[in-house]
Amino acid sequence: MDKESIKGAGQKIKGKIEEVAGKVLGDKELELHGKADQLGGAVRSAVGEAKDTIKDAIKDAKKV
Repeated sequence: MDKESIKGAGQKIKGKIEEVAGKVLGDKELELHGKADQLGGAVRSAVGEAKDTIKDAIKDAKKV
C-alpha cells in the first residue's frame, strides 16, 4: 500500500468528521470543507493505488 493511499484514507476520515461536526453545529462552511476533504482524500487514495499498480507492472515486466 502506497503512502498516498494511507494519507488519502486519513484525509477522508478527517473530512467525514468535519462534515458531521458541521451538520451538528449548523456550520455549512465546515460541512462543505469536510466534503471537500473527503473528495481530496478519495483522489489521493486513487493516485496511491495507481502508483502501486504501475510499480507492480514494472516489476512484472522486469521478470520477463
